[in-house]
Amino acid sequence: MRIVVIGGGVGCARFVLGLREQVRRAAAGDRIDVVVNTGDDWWLSGLRIAPDHDSLLYALAGVNDAERGWGRAGESERVSAELAAWGTSPEWFTLGDLDLGTHIARTAWLRGGASVSEVYARLGARWPLGARLHPATDDEIDTIVETDEGDMHFQEWWVRHRAALPARGFRQSAIARARPSEGAAAAIRGADVILLAPSNPVVSIGPVLAVPGMRELMHGSAAPVVGVSGIIGGSVVRGMADACLAAVGVETSARAVAQHYGARAAGGLLDGWLVDDVDADAVPALAEEGIAARAVPLWLTDDDARAQVARDALDLARKIAG
Repeated sequence: MRIVVIGGGVGCARFVLGLREQVRRAAAGDRIDVVVNTGDDWWLSGLRIAPDHDSLLYALAGVNDAERGWGRAGESERVSAELAAWGTSPEWFTLGDLDLGTHIARTAWLRGGASVSEVYARLGARWPLGARLHPATDDEIDTIVETDEGDMHFQEWWVRHRAALPARGFRQSAIARARPSEGAAAAIRGADVILLAPSNPVVSIGPVLAVPGMRELMHGSAAPVVGVSGIIGGSVVRGMADACLAAVGVETSARAVAQHYGARAAGGLLDGWLVDDVDADAVPALAEEGIAARAVPLWLTDDDARAQVARDALDLARKIAG
């Protein structure tokens, strides 16, 4: 079975870790492809930074800082401090020394003419990841946040301002000319199951869906599309997705996020949706809207819990497929 996950960041990384563990336990030889958000990517100190990809890469490689939830384990930050002293890097965005090695390699390959997809493949070849990562697009589609204080890159709004500046909207730069990467398109066309990770719906999954042609690929796939809620009991599991949802007029609830994606039968994306047990009251309401929902424990606390959530998502997809 070919399983495709769409998302980015820490929530996606933890979910894919669980999916990889579930595939290992089932010993079925299933393949995992991840279509990764590239809207978080940006240029800093002359280097191309890709936070969502790197969170997945480091987590799957087992070299991530699990305590912080991002970056490499055993990091030092001497180079970042020196860059700040020279005024080429803001103090509010810290790059670890090991992490900088990744950014330098990425930038060197890009400057040498490699595509983003080729860079993903080279970085992923270093460790046995158990999954293949694909950029949503090979084109630059950096996410821009519109605020009353002016437009700014998502990273400045997210890291420097901690999403405290009210956002009026989000857009991806040069999105009209972007196209799905060949790897992403092939994975979706060949998918048996498509899973939306419990990532930020607006700035992690939203930019993937905004790539022209991406929704059409998903609508054209015969694979069931099942999403996993990153909202539990009206609160975000991690990060500041509530600020993003408020900016696009979506309530911070598992039901509202499912409605934001929409039922596939009505022109949206979802065939199925997992909510946490505390949000079980959303199940019948979503069923009336054409989304097969199921309430299960969703906290991704350890290997067993993560693997169980992945299994529940796959089970729901199989049930939908008949």
